[in-house]
Amino acid sequence: MSNFLAQFPWLENPIRILIYFISAMLVAFLLKVVTHWLLKLGRLAPNGRKPSLERQKTLHSLISSTINLTFLIIVIVASMGLFIDLNTLAWVMGLFTAALGFGARLVVGDYLSGLNFLFEDIFAVGEKIEISGVRPIEGVVETISLRTTMLRSSSGELYIVPNGEIRSVRNFSRGKFSIANITLKIMSADLGLARATLEAIREEAVTLLPNLIEPWKVTNLEGMIGQYTELTLIAKARFGKAAEMRPYLLALVQEQLLKVNIQLVS
Repeated sequence: MSNFLAQFPWLENPIRILIYFISAMLVAFLLKVVTHWLLKLGRLAPNGRKPSLERQKTLHSLISSTINLTFLIIVIVASMGLFIDLNTLAWVMGLFTAALGFGARLVVGDYLSGLNFLFEDIFAVGEKIEISGVRPIEGVVETISLRTTMLRSSSGELYIVPNGEIRSVRNFSRGKFSIANITLKIMSADLGLARATLEAIREEAVTLLPNLIEPWKVTNLEGMIGQYTELTLIAKARFGKAAEMRPYLLALVQEQLLKVNIQLVS
């Protein structure tokens, strides 16, 4: 190789740059493989601390982006060192960093936000979220990189959102319960009997409706009474099961009120 380079000295630097890039690609690939296996080891953790599959995908995506960006910067700096002496290179890098901080602050902000998502676990791949930035966007997270987050909307469009534009996140895929409130309109003369009937079956309803996680509470939100009045049942369902449980809840309540001759008013 040295004899070949001696004959073609102009090829020396391009070959070194090529070696830098190939070496960086190999090291980055090995680090990604190691990261993949380390994330798999997380499955051996106790149930309370075991990361979800979505969390593993998110971490793998963000760490891969970080590795690619880091080695790209290293290769570029090393390649520049072949043509510029160290003192000049340090000065150029300082100038470049200052220019980058001023001119590319939005891009830098995107990357810093991506790192924040990596450590804070705000949302993960596969979760349904709504993000507030320039305008609210709702969808399922498909990909998270250091710079952007990709959301698939319910109508099929793919939104690519810079991480730096995400100001707040509403996560529909995490929570302890969902609200399944229902409102009943009855004659005011039946108010006392209706309240007593609903209070009497609230404990039994938890057994009859598996998705109801605690006895409901009977309230009147408006605090008004006339010929008719409205009662609201504040019910907590298992997370994501409110819409599925509500028809069964309505049927149970109507059945119990009919037993004591209370008709619901339309």
